[in-house]
Amino acid sequence: MSCTFVPVSATSDFSLQNLPFGIFSTATSPARVGVAIGTYVLDLSALSRHGVFSHISGLQAETVFSQSTLNSYMALGKPVWSAVRAALQDFLSNDSHPARTVAVSDVAVEQSSVTMHLPAKIGDYTDFYASREHATNVGVMFRGKDNALMPNWTHLPVGYHGRASSVVVSGTPLRRPNGQRRPDATKPPVFGPSVRVDYELEMALLVGPGNELGEPLTMAQAGERIFGVVLMNDWSARDIQAWEYVPLGPFLGKNFGTTISPWVVTMEALEPFRVAQPAQDPEPLPYLRDSTNSGYDIQLKVDIKPSGSDEYYALTNSNLKYMYWSLKQQLTHHAINGCSMQPGDLLGTGTISGPTEDSFGSMLELSWSGKNDIKLGDSGLTRKFVEDNDEIRITGVCQGDGFRVGFGECVGQILPAKQLDF
Repeated sequence: MSCTFVPVSATSDFSLQNLPFGIFSTATSPARVGVAIGTYVLDLSALSRHGVFSHISGLQAETVFSQSTLNSYMALGKPVWSAVRAALQDFLSNDSHPARTVAVSDVAVEQSSVTMHLPAKIGDYTDFYASREHATNVGVMFRGKDNALMPNWTHLPVGYHGRASSVVVSGTPLRRPNGQRRPDATKPPVFGPSVRVDYELEMALLVGPGNELGEPLTMAQAGERIFGVVLMNDWSARDIQAWEYVPLGPFLGKNFGTTISPWVVTMEALEPFRVAQPAQDPEPLPYLRDSTNSGYDIQLKVDIKPSGSDEYYALTNSNLKYMYWSLKQQLTHHAINGCSMQPGDLLGTGTISGPTEDSFGSMLELSWSGKNDIKLGDSGLTRKFVEDNDEIRITGVCQGDGFRVGFGECVGQILPAKQLDF
């Protein structure tokens, strides 16, 4: 399928086979729904006025696509999503489409001239711990090889409830958090800026139609309720986290900021890249069993631009296919007790690490809890954790035959801590 409405390079993240959704604004127009194609953003509210979606039942296109979040659109469900995707591909690739009399400037704008916003109003945010390699690495560090995984880990997707108000869109700087930490186990804790700020290479799903309170989701239903996936960096203050997490888990060490990419890649765009997930042993309980290929071959990369530098250096090369618990299993487990999910809820995968050291998805693992220096290319620079004014960039892409399905970038910078006087 070739795109003739706007040019699309074979190396573009935003191919005709992708069409990710996001929220954009320009200097002269408010935030609304757009779709990325090549170097452009298609304005779906403008396309609606030209009748591109008029045949789709259950979609009040001009109203839905004029909104400043994707929540209303995501709530409409998979039949509408599929119909909209088909309509967009037809418009973009069919020279004889009735709406192709419009000029590009009538319905599209260059990405370089837009501001991207959070794609959804996130009511709730949950983060999982779904990578066996990551969980094992952390367990070995702090509990030893004989007790690396807790007894429940291979039976259910472990997760914690995060802070939705601290989720920010790519490009938003975050401050180094202040908090309690205990650098010397023989002395009382101290208060001040974290000295172990870390990134976590993650992806996250956005929920479409939810479920009523008390009504669980089955595995099949969960697969129909996932709208799409974003890149995510769940920033972590490891020293604050280590002191506070017993007995109830992450708190201030996690909730100072979580960065997500602005473009949501739909599950339909990811369909060609489904692969078998890692073998699960023991076999999950019946409600978590899945006979389909529920892994995804998404190549993931993390780079760092050190403070004062104009160059990025590679930190991590990993892949979502390494993840032990699938996206569907995460959503199913979350709702199996009747927990009510809502359109726009965000579910993070947890750190995605692979089997080799270069695929470890955090500095905690790369530096082995600060014991080793992480060399930044041939620059002579090293890191153990993120320093002030360092910038972390996460990218992700699926490589097809002559096209790419990419996620763009998830970028964040850590600014110095707020100075507090007591």
